[in-house]
Amino acid sequence: MKPLILIAEDEDALRTLLRYNLEKADFEVIEADDGDQALLLVDERAPDLVLLDWMMPTVSGLEICRRLRARSETRNLPIIMITARGEETDRIRGLDTGADDYLTKPFSISELLARIRAVLRRIRPALAQDVLEFGDIVLDRTARRVRRSGREVALGPREFTLLSRLMDAPGRVFSRSQLLDSVWGQDSEVEERTVDVHIGRLRKALNRPGERDPIRTVRAAGYAIDETFARH
Repeated sequence: MKPLILIAEDEDALRTLLRYNLEKADFEVIEADDGDQALLLVDERAPDLVLLDWMMPTVSGLEICRRLRARSETRNLPIIMITARGEETDRIRGLDTGADDYLTKPFSISELLARIRAVLRRIRPALAQDVLEFGDIVLDRTARRVRRSGREVALGPREFTLLSRLMDAPGRVFSRSQLLDSVWGQDSEVEERTVDVHIGRLRKALNRPGERDPIRTVRAAGYAIDETFARH
C-alpha cells in the first residue's frame, strides 16, 4: 500500500508540482487549498503524512498543527511544515507547535522527498517495511502472506489489505470510512457496514479458540490493532 500524503497548500502551481513529484516517487496524494478543507480531509481519510503550508486561507497551518496535535487520533500524525517564513524564530515556533520537520521555500524536490522519507522512517517505520511484525503475527506485503504463531493464515485480498492498514499503526483507531477509503477506494459506493463484515472475516481467519483477538473494536469510532497485544 502506498503511503498517503496530504498536501495542504494554497498555491495552485506549487500544489500541482508537489503532486506530480510525489506520485512519481510512489506516494498517493490528496490535496487541500485551504485550512478547513485540510481538516475535513484528515477526518475523512487519515493520511500518513501532511505537508502543511504555514500561510493557509481560513485556518492557518500553525492552527491546523495545533488542532491535530490536540486530538488523540491525530496526535502522532507526521507533519512537515512548508513556508516562506525562514527566520529562526519562525522555525522554532513551527516545531514547538508540533511539526516534525520544517522546510523553507524555495526548496528542492529532492530535499523534500528526503525529508518525507526520513520522517516516515522515524515516526512510521512500518511504511518503509515489506514485512510487518506485531506480537505473533507476521505480514509480508511482497509475498502477500500472513502467519500467526508460525502457521499460515489464509486471507482474502480485502482482509489482507485491512490487516496491513491496521498493522501500519498499532493502537491507532481507524474509522470505518477511513478503512473503506483505504481498502475500497474513495470513489467506492460500498456501505460502511461492509467494513464490519470483512473485519469479522479477518478475525475468524486470525483467531483460533483460546487465542487473543488482536483487533480492538472502539464503539462509535472504528477499529485498531490493540497496542497491548504484543505484550502477551
